[in-house]
Amino acid sequence: MISKQRYWAITVAVAGFLFGFDTVVISGANQPIRELWQTTPLFHGTFIMSMALWGTVVGALLAGIPSEKYGRRKTLIWIGVLFSLSAIGSAVAWDPYSFSFFRFIGGLGVGASSVAAPTYISEISTKENRGSLVILYQFNIVLGIFIAFFSNYLLKGFGGANDWRWMLGVEAIPAIMYTLMVLGVSKSPRWLLTKRGDESGARAILKDMGIVDIDAEVAAIKEAAKNIVAESIWKPTYRTPVILAFVIAFFNQLSGINFILYYAPEILEKAGLAAKESLQNSIAIGGINLIFTFVGIYLIDKVGRKTLMIVGSIGYIIGLAMVAYAFYTGANALFLLVFLLIFIAAHAVGQGAVIWVFISEIFPNTVRAYGQSWGSGIHWIFAALITLLAPVFIDLFSVNPWPIFAFFAGMMVLQLIWVLVFMPETKGVSLEELSKRLLR
Repeated sequence: MISKQRYWAITVAVAGFLFGFDTVVISGANQPIRELWQTTPLFHGTFIMSMALWGTVVGALLAGIPSEKYGRRKTLIWIGVLFSLSAIGSAVAWDPYSFSFFRFIGGLGVGASSVAAPTYISEISTKENRGSLVILYQFNIVLGIFIAFFSNYLLKGFGGANDWRWMLGVEAIPAIMYTLMVLGVSKSPRWLLTKRGDESGARAILKDMGIVDIDAEVAAIKEAAKNIVAESIWKPTYRTPVILAFVIAFFNQLSGINFILYYAPEILEKAGLAAKESLQNSIAIGGINLIFTFVGIYLIDKVGRKTLMIVGSIGYIIGLAMVAYAFYTGANALFLLVFLLIFIAAHAVGQGAVIWVFISEIFPNTVRAYGQSWGSGIHWIFAALITLLAPVFIDLFSVNPWPIFAFFAGMMVLQLIWVLVFMPETKGVSLEELSKRLLR
């Protein structure tokens, strides 16, 4: 029988499924919408493709406030509402402006989920299983990505010229289901203790989590909170976790992962594949992402976060460099696809597996949601910028986009250096002990 702790983690992690689905489902609607409304590359990038990401930026930067004030659970419930409204609204949009508005609403849900879900899961976990439980959020992200690619493929031609509406609207089904499911999870015991002073409520939840020495756990949480006097992450005390969160989020997007996921069909068409073949191979991208996320789940609490980042960085460099080479030399599409899949596998094992776990661990209990909000916000700001500019650069390098992939490969060389020199290992260390180490 599944434990309450794992059930809560799995339920909350479904927010990641909606995150992944919502983020990538636009790839199937990208070109039909552009043809329907005859938008310029800049308008298309700014409003159609990246508006959801600007919503994500706002959602990520602001979600720390309700997460700290009203709790992680209530925030997670409203996230489900936002996803539901976005899916229905995007499907019935009547012009590019209404479409952009509803995509923005969905973006708010994505951004808020990237704050509240990892924060919640890390706080109902133990040091032994924290990595494998928080990474369930990432697993659901890639599952959502895979299902979005597969759904787009199945719905291609289903509604004729309006098939893109079906692609976007179908998200309402899991969004409504998630909203109902999350009503059944508990509050965070660490939030109850540090924000509400509700020791009896926290003890009951810690018991449900399977904590053996509840007195020691409560004492450790109280002691960690006692040493934190400022609830703003902009104090010198928090300099180390703030910088760590910024850098890992920065490099996550400078790998080009969102660029490739958003524009996978278009990239593959440039490699010489027909539109339907491109959608089929987009499913392969989603499938490899899913398979290697299982590898990350298995390894994250065994070999640690830093080791996975080293392996992932090397895979990034090889995959991206060879994709650039394939475009530069005009190699066949299969050669390019193989190295594109190596890039995706490297992301799933490395940054994809680590980022949400790492950011959720490095800030103290009293400011964790704010810290998660900072790291997620940086991640989404760069995601939005890259997505906004992508159509312009795709048009600029319409004949041969190899410089784009060469740039991303160069950034991953810098990431590897940062990981080797500066990134700390957080595996097997309690949240309270990590606070002591990183706030010195």
